[in-house]
Amino acid sequence: MLFRKDVGAKRFLIVDAAMNDWRARRCTTLIMRFIRCTIRKTGGFIADIVGPVCESGDYLARGRRIRLLEQGEGLVVATAGAYGYVMGSQYNSRPRPPEVLVHGQKWTVIRERETLEDLVRGEHIPVEL
Repeated sequence: MLFRKDVGAKRFLIVDAAMNDWRARRCTTLIMRFIRCTIRKTGGFIADIVGPVCESGDYLARGRRIRLLEQGEGLVVATAGAYGYVMGSQYNSRPRPPEVLVHGQKWTVIRERETLEDLVRGEHIPVEL
């Protein structure tokens, strides 16, 4: 989680996953399952889980009961669906996220997170126009 924002009685968890990463979420009624990466006992609350792009459609879940997360703590999106990565984009110059395969208690990164260098690879500044 990047940070938490409280606006009146409404709470937002801003995570490093935006609408460009989860385009299928905007096109379907997919209900994503979220799991904290750390195990500790904390109280739960109701919050919207949103991305940092700051557009009205940049949400992963609305009104979701979730246990309290600390800044920097990881959150697993366990039900991304079959179209998570392939429907993602580099909108707003955001590198695409890594893909992680989980089987039981084991996990491995199967596609590395893109870098800023990946975003501009292949671009050239013309010498003469």
